[in-house]
Formats: sequence, structure tokens, C-alpha cells
Amino acid sequence: MILPYFQNCFLLLLPILLWNVIFMKSLPVQFQKNIFWHNIPSYIRIPENILRIVVFLCPLLMKFTISENHQKLGLILYIIGVFLYFLSWIMQIYFPQSAWSKSIWGFTAPAYTTLIWFAGIGMIGNSLFINIPFPYSVYLGISLVFVFFHSAHAYIVYSKT
Repeated sequence: MILPYFQNCFLLLLPILLWNVIFMKSLPVQFQKNIFWHNIPSYIRIPENILRIVVFLCPLLMKFTISENHQKLGLILYIIGVFLYFLSWIMQIYFPQSAWSKSIWGFTAPAYTTLIWFAGIGMIGNSLFINIPFPYSVYLGISLVFVFFHSAHAYIVYSKT
């Protein structure tokens, strides 16, 4: 039956992707594509983009179930992470001149807060539709490396402004 395959963790990425599409143009100029991606070294850009593909496509194979305690904790982490991620964007959009938004922590928050909701997704989707073992630590590890490169990218942009 095909219906169970629609019960995957990619559903958890939909609010984030929708948010990004709707509000990307509202972010300050430093976050716009032509500036954010300008002169980013290939040793940051290439692994960041490869890992981005992996962390966003892997949830298609991960079953969305909330039955075990660590999955419930994962859902809580996901909700907190999404809230903090959205808040980091709101600060940049509505308060770009604030001390927080101009600080390294505020400017890079949209990059590093992703680790929280990625961790939640990993804990929720600790099994796959294909029959191979998949401890959530694998997805968490990949997400951690992605967030490292993504945050390094944001730091490079921050250091130029």
C-alpha cells in the first residue's frame, strides 16, 4: 500500500520550507542569494550543498511515528527548534538593526538553530521504509556536519558585513 510512504518525516520539513519561501525576500540584504552566496569558498559551499540535499531528502525514507519516549522527546525538540528558527528570522526581518541581529550569535542564528529541529526529526524518524538499521544518531551526525558548514557559511557572510 502506498499510503504509509506518505507518513514520512519529510512532512516535518514542509512548514520550514514554506516559511523560507514566503519570508526569504523579507530578510535583510546580506541574506539575499546574490550576497549570501557571493565568494563563499568551495570547501564550504560544496559540502554544505551536498549535505543540505542529504538532510532534506533523507526524511523521505524515515517513518513518521510518535510511539516511543525518544520520539516524543524528538517532537518536543522539533517544536522548540522550529520556534527558535522562526524567531531568529523574525529578529532579522523586523529588528535588523538590533544589537542581537548585528551580533555574531544573532546573525548566524538562522543557521545554527536548524540543528535543534534536525535533531527532533532524527529522533522521530529512527526507522526507515527500507529494511536497514538506522539509529537516529546517523541522521543527527549528518545534520551536525551540515550545520557546521552552514554556520561557517553564515559566519563568513557576517564577517564581510
